[in-house]
Amino acid sequence: MKLRIPRTNIEHQLLKVRNKSLSEEKILDEIALIFRETEEKDKQVIKEIENGTQVEKNDFNPEVIDTDRIFHLNQIYRICIEYRLRFLESKYFKGEIPYEALIRIKELESQHNTSLKGFRIVAPSSLFKLENADDPLLFAPIGNDYYYLIHKWGNDLHPFRKLIMWPFRTLENFVLLLIVASFLTALLVPDGLFSPEHSTTEFFIVFFFIFKWFAGLAIFYGFKMGKNFNTEIWNSKYYNA
Repeated sequence: MKLRIPRTNIEHQLLKVRNKSLSEEKILDEIALIFRETEEKDKQVIKEIENGTQVEKNDFNPEVIDTDRIFHLNQIYRICIEYRLRFLESKYFKGEIPYEALIRIKELESQHNTSLKGFRIVAPSSLFKLENADDPLLFAPIGNDYYYLIHKWGNDLHPFRKLIMWPFRTLENFVLLLIVASFLTALLVPDGLFSPEHSTTEFFIVFFFIFKWFAGLAIFYGFKMGKNFNTEIWNSKYYNA
């Protein structure tokens, strides 16, 4: 009869070593302490995001920083203008900050041995608590108008959002839209509607009348709803900026 020597279960051996050095109660106390420290740190990060501390820069360690996540204010401005987004302090953000963002913040703070402040978010106006006067990006300032992208969450923007928001980038774009729309509408007016003979002069009179009509509606709607162009609202905390 062969003598069978049982194989060594390394997990069991590890448990033996642990149990010799620590009691179960001591282990639970240490785990509870870790959870309390983690929860306290989460509260600190959330408080900083919700209240906001205005700072010009954070002390990132240049030796470990990810340069692919560094963006200049001009680049952020361009994206906000093209997609009609706002770049505001995180305290104005009314959406939910995902836990993954908190984890990322704590990882960066550990890597760079610092406490991050001055968070800012890029998102559509609907996600901000704007004062009266779907794809958020969380940033922290580095200095000299450079920002570090910490985390992105939510759904991607509609593929046609850039095209749809093109008329609202600037006043010039909007006027061009009105001219094109007025011209196409004037082409739809039947010949001889206002006079027996159709002429170029008549066409331009109709075009000018339609343009004034469209412009009047646009101005009325703009003033009533407090709308403005992307170049004016991208970093404004006011709803009717």
